Amino acid sequence: MRSRTAPIVALVAAWMAAFGSPALAQFETRSNFNLGPGGAASVAVGDFNGDGIPDLAVVRPLDTTGSVDILLGNGDGTFRQGADYVFGIFPLYAATGSLRNNGVLDLVFNEMLSDDVWVMLGNGDGTFQPAVAYPTTAESDAIGVGQFTGGNIDIVALEEHDTNGDYCNCVEVLPGIGDGTFGAPITTTLPYGLTGYAIAAGDFNGDGSLGVAAVGEAYPEYLAAVLLGSGNGTFTADGYYVVGDVPGAVAAGYFTENKDKLDLAVINDEGFSVSVLLGNGNGTFRAPVSYYADYPGSLVTQDFSGDGKTDIALAVEPGVALLKGNGNGTFQKGVIYPALVGYIAAGDFNNDGKPDIVGVDEGRGRIIALLNTGVVSFSPTTPLNFEKEAVGKTSAPQTVTLTNTGSAELKIQSMKASAEFAVTSTCGARVAPGAECTISATFSPTKQGAQQGTISIIDNASSKPQVIELLGTGT
Repeated sequence: MRSRTAPIVALVAAWMAAFGSPALAQFETRSNFNLGPGGAASVAVGDFNGDGIPDLAVVRPLDTTGSVDILLGNGDGTFRQGADYVFGIFPLYAATGSLRNNGVLDLVFNEMLSDDVWVMLGNGDGTFQPAVAYPTTAESDAIGVGQFTGGNIDIVALEEHDTNGDYCNCVEVLPGIGDGTFGAPITTTLPYGLTGYAIAAGDFNGDGSLGVAAVGEAYPEYLAAVLLGSGNGTFTADGYYVVGDVPGAVAAGYFTENKDKLDLAVINDEGFSVSVLLGNGNGTFRAPVSYYADYPGSLVTQDFSGDGKTDIALAVEPGVALLKGNGNGTFQKGVIYPALVGYIAAGDFNNDGKPDIVGVDEGRGRIIALLNTGVVSFSPTTPLNFEKEAVGKTSAPQTVTLTNTGSAELKIQSMKASAEFAVTSTCGARVAPGAECTISATFSPTKQGAQQGTISIIDNASSKPQVIELLGTGT
């Protein structure tokens, strides 16, 4: 049975047996935001209040209804609570775009337990108008936005069965009017007897029209099927490819240096892999090549390492794994960054020019931000947790190893710890290329209760401070 925790749509826009060689991208856990009672399913990223800082829309299917929590970005990788909105019955995923072509971001949601999709128009200040339902033929397993019928932004939904149990197994486009409203759905039945689990949009044959790649089951096989767009909201089948067991997510990206050929990456939930299909530029693809991943849940394709080559980030069983792209359609072994997340998205959350990752700890309702520290590699990448320490006493030290993975000297201007914590280091003012040093922290609580702090490092690797998160409880 396929997982309902997997991400469904990635629009245009692993844990490995052994770690690979150091990558140019390095991630550290920056913040944990607790949403409160109830879980969370997924997150969409966008600047909802127009301050130039990415914000989050967290989709939460609760016991009897659905909701979305808006978290506003602070610009340092942390978030503050914004408004929350109740709508629908069981939404799982969101997409964002300017549905009125006015530069203000709006939100679109799928619905798993009714034959509707939902639209929330943004006010441009981080708040939204009440959700409006638009009828579709069946329950939507996936949702996205794009220009499928012309100049306005349309909604695309992957659908499986309606509330009466009748199967649709189709892709539907709701044409945008341009004012935030939508017309009746245009339906294309999935080919090859496919029951779709996820879709990604892209111009796969270079004709200027968006198509979709749909992954799912056509018993006894699991397929990635390519449907080319006609420009009027309908699609034409253009072949299929056998992938691993239970493909739960698919994303498009340019994995080679040829930007005229769009490629695909498919997560295989129960096949313990991610399959890469290189595009030929005419709507066809080469045979899939698979890379091992431990219980993958979602993926993002982006240049995380800053070398001009697209990488793949995966949410896997122990955390987030980064598969660094070689620029020729192949990928290096994954490097793991521990974080209990099942769904991930990307954005520059601290405004340093490097893409970061935000993840959803679905069961606990937590949002975890992993910041891209570039050439400064920290081990471990998780917060230092001193657990319990008596007030007036000082804990045993805990250490982090800093490695300069770049080709130039790392210059450290300052290194400071928050109150209640202290820091010492062997790093000095300069760390040579490839060299490493040790950062030691201690916890000296002056009061009872949970304490949270950071070691803040200012260096020439980033325009923003590098931060090591510190946790402890005074007793």
